[in-house]
Amino acid sequence: MSRSPIQRIDQTLFNALSEEAAQRPRQRFNHNFHKETEPVQRFLNVLQPGTYVCPHRHLRDQEGAGFECFLVLQGAIGLLIFSPEGEILQTETLSASGPVRGVEVAEGQFHTLVALERDSVIFELKQGPYVPCQDKDFLQSFPQERTPEAELQERSWRHRFLESQAPRAHPGKD
Repeated sequence: MSRSPIQRIDQTLFNALSEEAAQRPRQRFNHNFHKETEPVQRFLNVLQPGTYVCPHRHLRDQEGAGFECFLVLQGAIGLLIFSPEGEILQTETLSASGPVRGVEVAEGQFHTLVALERDSVIFELKQGPYVPCQDKDFLQSFPQERTPEAELQERSWRHRFLESQAPRAHPGKD
């Protein structure tokens, strides 16, 4: 059976993937457009609030090939950039409604993602081929997935983003 000449990226796909992500223990789900052996990885990553992505970086044998590009197609994602010591260097809110909808993270840069809205869908692009045991270098000072400590860490990061987005009262104004 041959593959269709196009693969649609539409609301029907988003809905199906969001439902799948909500049923998964990790509260996220990838939909690959590539085969693992292909030189370019292209996929949708659907994240639900509560999913914990351990801070990591991507290193590749070929210099410059460890970048990762994110584009939010639905919902909102918080991106945190870390120093090798685990200090937060920068945060970005990426949202399908803008003003920042995507970023490219440099090779070797530690980062994580936090789902800020239900059914958040991001398109990711990075260098392949995908080799599971070599794809990510985790920042060791953070908890492993699916632990109580990871749940607390994710909640803390999410709260940080949501608190910064909350409307502020203006003293002296009615």
